[in-house]
Amino acid sequence: MKAEVNIEFAHSVVSLSVAKVSHTSKTLVRPVSCTMFTNNTVSSTQMRNFQTSVAKRDIDQAARYIGAGAATAGAAGAGAGIGTVFGSMCIAFARNPAMKQQLFGYAILGFALSEAMGIFCLGMAFMIIYGL
Repeated sequence: MKAEVNIEFAHSVVSLSVAKVSHTSKTLVRPVSCTMFTNNTVSSTQMRNFQTSVAKRDIDQAARYIGAGAATAGAAGAGAGIGTVFGSMCIAFARNPAMKQQLFGYAILGFALSEAMGIFCLGMAFMIIYGL
């Protein structure tokens, strides 16, 4: 099926002939010819026939979402690590209350490292989705 499209600009009119092609339940538009009318002159160019792939764009987007989901799995590991750090801190306090200040410093360091890994995972997921 062929269709004619006319686009009017301030000083020119572009006439574009397109053909619809059915491909795997997707309708693709393929340019056939283009004619440009400028200041009462006609210049006609024959465009190369090409087909665009809508399916490739869909696969790329799906791969981005799958990769981002896999990258966020590290955030669950960060949560488990934080729980382990503070659980171990509570057990260490119960065994030796005299080292409370030193153990708390170690626990904060472990919390910061675990949290940083979770933030890196989320940052990578956003980079996968919204990056180029």
